Amino acid sequence: MLMQPTSAQDVRDCVCDALSARDTITIRSGGSKAGFGRLVEAARTLDMRGLSGIVDYDPPELVLTVLPGTPLSDIEALLADRGQMLTFDPFDHGPIYGAPAGATTIGGVVAAGVAGSQRLTSGSARDHLLGFKAVSGRGEAFVGGAKVVKNVTGYDLPKIMAGSWGRLAALTELTLKVLPRPPERLTLALVGLDEEAAVAAAAHVPDDAELGTVTLFRLQGVGPSVAARALQLERLLASRGVILRLPADVADRLWSGMTSLSALGVGPLWRISVPPSAGAAIARQVRALGGRCLLDWAGGPVWTTLQDGEQVLRAAAQKSGGHATLVRADPDERSRVPVLHPPHPGVAALEERVRRSFDPQGLFETGRF
Repeated sequence: MLMQPTSAQDVRDCVCDALSARDTITIRSGGSKAGFGRLVEAARTLDMRGLSGIVDYDPPELVLTVLPGTPLSDIEALLADRGQMLTFDPFDHGPIYGAPAGATTIGGVVAAGVAGSQRLTSGSARDHLLGFKAVSGRGEAFVGGAKVVKNVTGYDLPKIMAGSWGRLAALTELTLKVLPRPPERLTLALVGLDEEAAVAAAAHVPDDAELGTVTLFRLQGVGPSVAARALQLERLLASRGVILRLPADVADRLWSGMTSLSALGVGPLWRISVPPSAGAAIARQVRALGGRCLLDWAGGPVWTTLQDGEQVLRAAAQKSGGHATLVRADPDERSRVPVLHPPHPGVAALEERVRRSFDPQGLFETGRF
C-alpha cells in the first residue's frame, strides 16, 4: 500500500493506521538509495515527497529549516544564492546504483548520514543537524534538538536520528546549520603516489582516465590564504612527485567522482571504515586480490569493488578496528550477504534497546538490514 502524506499530521495518521493493522512501513522519498541493503519486505510504503519546501531560512543566523521531501538540489541552489552551503558535503547516491542524479532529498541524506570528502574537516550530517520533528513507531509526534546552534538541553536526539535509516522514526521537519561558502577553492594533485604515501591527503583516485593515479588536496577560503597555503604545500610536497594545480572543471570532475565512485566501475561495492592509518594496508590487500579502491577522508573509508569479498574485507576491517558495509550488489548477493558488519554483542543489544524505545512493535523493521 502506497501512502502519500502532505503534512506531519498525515504522517502520524499513516503510522497509527499501520500500527492498528499491525503492518510494517518502509519510508521512501527520492529513492536514490533504494539499492542499499536487502530487498524490502513491508506492507506499506510511506512516500515523503509530499512534504517538500522551505519552512524557514535565516542567513545571518546560519540556520535552515526544511521539510524532508525537499530535493537536495533545491537546497543547494537556495544556499548558493546567499553565498552559503551545507559543509558536510552531502551527495546523491543515484549514480552509484546506475540511476540518474537529482532524486535525492534532504530527508534521505540525513536519515542515511551522508557526507562527502569535506566530512574530514567539516564533520558529518549529524554534526549539522540542529533539530527535527518526527513521528515514532509508537505513532507519537515528537521533537528533538532546537532551531539554535547552541543547544545542550536534554538528550541529543539529532545525533542518533542522523544515520538511523528510518528505523527509529519518520522525519517530518529538519533544522540544519549552514555555513558561508568559501570564496576561493583550489585543488592540488600529486601524480603517481601509492596508497601508503597518499593517506595524508583528502582523497586518492587510481587510474583516472586523464591524469592516471592522483592524490588530491583541496584548499579553500579567502584568496590570499589559499594562495599562501598552496605555495607552502607545493614546497612541502616537492620531493613526492609531480604537483598539479587543477583547473576548476577538472577538479570538479574528480571531486564529483568521489561521490559517484565512477572510477570503480560496476560490480559489488564495499565501504570499509577504518582508522585512516589502516586504509593503505587494506587497499594494498584488495589490489592483491584483483580489486580496485578509492580512498577518501585521508584513508578513513576505503571504497572498493571486489567479487566475493565478504570474508576477506570484514576480517581486514575488524582487525583494524573498523567495519565493512556492502553498499551495492546483485539481487542474489543482497539476499545472501548481511549489509552491515556484524556488531559486537554489547553494541547489538544497545542498538536493539534504542530501536525498541522508539519502535516497540517493529513497525519500521522491513528486513532491509
